[in-house]
Amino acid sequence: MNPATGPRRLAALLGAAITVTAFCAADAVARSYPFGPRTRSVNDLGNQYVPLHAHLWDLLHGRTDGGLLVNWQSGFGSSFLPDLGTYLTSPFALLVGVFPRDEIDLAVYVITMLKTACAGAAMAWLLLTLRPGRWWAAGLLGASYALCGWSVADASYNLMWLDGLIALPLLCLVGEWILQGRHRVLGVLVVTLAWIANFYTAYMATIGAGLVFLVRLLLARPSRRQALAAAGRSGVTVILGVGLAAPLVAVVYFGSKHASAGRFRGFAPVAGEDLLARALPATYGFGTPGVYVGMTALLLALALPFQRSVPRRVRAAWTLLMAGMVLSMQWAPTQLAWHAFAAPQGSSYRQTFVLCGLLVIAAWYSLSYGPPDRRALGAAGALLALTAAVASRSDLMRPFVWPVLLVAAAGALVGLALLGRTGDKPLFVGGRRTVPAVIAVTLLIGAQLGEATATSAVATRLRFGHMDDYAPWGDRQRSQARLIDEVDGWPRYRTDPGREQTVANDPMVVGGQGAQYYSSHTSDILSRTLPALGGGWASRGRNLQNLDNAVTDAIFSVGARVHSPPDPHQTWFPQDGSRVTVSRQAVPPLVTVRPPGSPAGTRSRALGFGPSPYRNQELLLGTRVYGVPRLTVRTAAARQPDRSRDERPGLLIGPPTPGVSVQKPTITARCRAGSEVYLWAPYFSGTARLVGDAAGPIGRFRSDHGTKIAAMQRLGRVPVSGSLRIELLPDRMSLVPDGAVGCLDTARLNTAVAGLKATGATKVSVSDGTIRAELPAGSVGTAVVAAPRIAGWRCAMGDDPALPATEYHGLTAIPLDGISTSLTCTFHPPGLRVGTVVGATSLLGFVLLAAIPAVRRRWFIPGRKTTPVPSNAERTEDLIP
Repeated sequence: MNPATGPRRLAALLGAAITVTAFCAADAVARSYPFGPRTRSVNDLGNQYVPLHAHLWDLLHGRTDGGLLVNWQSGFGSSFLPDLGTYLTSPFALLVGVFPRDEIDLAVYVITMLKTACAGAAMAWLLLTLRPGRWWAAGLLGASYALCGWSVADASYNLMWLDGLIALPLLCLVGEWILQGRHRVLGVLVVTLAWIANFYTAYMATIGAGLVFLVRLLLARPSRRQALAAAGRSGVTVILGVGLAAPLVAVVYFGSKHASAGRFRGFAPVAGEDLLARALPATYGFGTPGVYVGMTALLLALALPFQRSVPRRVRAAWTLLMAGMVLSMQWAPTQLAWHAFAAPQGSSYRQTFVLCGLLVIAAWYSLSYGPPDRRALGAAGALLALTAAVASRSDLMRPFVWPVLLVAAAGALVGLALLGRTGDKPLFVGGRRTVPAVIAVTLLIGAQLGEATATSAVATRLRFGHMDDYAPWGDRQRSQARLIDEVDGWPRYRTDPGREQTVANDPMVVGGQGAQYYSSHTSDILSRTLPALGGGWASRGRNLQNLDNAVTDAIFSVGARVHSPPDPHQTWFPQDGSRVTVSRQAVPPLVTVRPPGSPAGTRSRALGFGPSPYRNQELLLGTRVYGVPRLTVRTAAARQPDRSRDERPGLLIGPPTPGVSVQKPTITARCRAGSEVYLWAPYFSGTARLVGDAAGPIGRFRSDHGTKIAAMQRLGRVPVSGSLRIELLPDRMSLVPDGAVGCLDTARLNTAVAGLKATGATKVSVSDGTIRAELPAGSVGTAVVAAPRIAGWRCAMGDDPALPATEYHGLTAIPLDGISTSLTCTFHPPGLRVGTVVGATSLLGFVLLAAIPAVRRRWFIPGRKTTPVPSNAERTEDLIP
């Protein structure tokens, strides 16, 4: 056994142990799940990642609608491989299968904890590979990296990013193998695993590891032949590794190309005082880089330029690399390059973990050459004081930050000073120097545990202040799932989990097949089709919400619908005391036939829709069923409202002024008696109520300019008089658009549904990415599948060859020939074919690399043996202090 393996194992175990201890202690202090009553499912964790892991659980246990190719539960049919490759291909994700289904939140928590611990262990192992040193110090710095500000503040609720936190030290380790000419096959496999686990952060980790590799190569000062050979080995390793992951990476890439562009703001660099503040413990600010790595690591990194025991070239190289990394995060072109040239949604500093890794490596170099002397430690302390002074101007320096900072800094400074008195003596030996060493280690580890726990707990608590949060699995979801199981009839009809959602991806959590879908791969065509029909969205357009509407239920074959009260965990609307119920309605089959002359064609941006969602619904239904009356809108002061002056059309309605306004803003109109009243007001926030005996439930609207729009709501029926009055209660300045009210003639709708049922498919079967339908003999016109025409659908009539599906106002369609009675549509994920070709080619290269001894020995250089690049320790004569 390699004698260096033992210390590395001890360091890895210590790094993981410190990480797990601080990780769990922070949640206990914050009283967060599973150690307290507060949910940890904030923002996308509750909306996306927990539901996606629940869907993976169902997939592993054979309980989901669809398979690897198509997720039939979300977005009326969405491509699943891009979601799988983006969120669920980490090896850790498979652990959900061993947990009970109703403990999915605990499963995600355990996965998050294990990923963070593995990152600490991997970094500790890497540090001792870069240079020999104290194993406990490597473990301590490994935990500093795992518990960095980026990890506890951002990645803890974006758990797929934690695979990048693990990938960075592993890829740096691959770089060391390349320099030494060892483990070539294993190196390729590590690159492949990193890119499969999460290609997004693996891309950043690969760049970061490449920078570390270049610094190591330059410091070793190899010969030209050695440098070229190492560069060639690194290139082959990365190309083959990424190539083997290409089948998945290509699908994710093309899924992103066909996804909604969203509505995102450009990059703006963070203020210098905020950047410095985030390097200190117990600070938190969304959208700022969490560069905190702990006081010990930070002091060691700051001491590096002044550490005379460290060779001058080593000090200069690592200091310049850290400075360049910081500058690259503040300049828009390099910032965009770090994010694969795609503007990120939400936080703009997702590459921060690379900087944290560089800080920890620099700290290790500072310590591995010997503890910093008084001069270096004094300079580091002065720089820390200057950092705190500049950061004090930031709003992120809340009052509770200072005691944590002072205690942590004091513990780290005293610990490092005592460590300097021990020299190079081991920790547990006889002699007078052992006592200071034990005290030093205790102080350093204790300070790290305390400040990391405080920083993580602060981030957990403050996230509740500006992010939506969602309750874990409980009675509400259990009742919804039970009702859906009882009435589910897929694929004869869809069962919608309901307008009153618990999370944005309710269908993945409780079952059914609905419009709700939230992903980075929400298709562009779906994100344009549903809002054109009156649907709402959040998260700047990628979180598509449900639409409780009789016409769209008919269009999308929603034969059963769950009705739930507002989620009691959400507090923006009052509870109404209702219970979870389910309603049934007659709807056409999943595949219908539209008469000749229907406007089906190729995909386009326009989709043929107009400004009115009521007319757009009729366009898809094929029948006029709405009356859209002229409206009279009045403010709370009974005046005609002003018209909007921005890009949102409509009349401005503000909330009543307390003590001044005695009435509510109103909408009045006339419609056919008995028709159903719908209100479409995408930029209205508040409640709306139809006045009268035929009034239905209170309509709840939630919108916010730029981030979310409200969905159309049913308010009740038009009274016998034909006059309707809607009272509005906005909670902010809102808009009522022209044509906001639609009155649905249910008799006409029933007639239209009966016609579509009579001419539609007599039998429909669905299996993963294949739809088969039997049509009445002599069917002519256009067959329309009640699923969005996302890229990848190909359809064929009878035995004809399959061709790309056409489009019917955003839905999948195919022209009929009047002869064939069978229709087959298959889904081919874009990018899978080209990715498979690249993957097969890379596999051939990998087999040659692994199987042919000449290639393995000579690395494509005939007649020459691989010569390792000398390590820093082997070329000390070139590194003069």
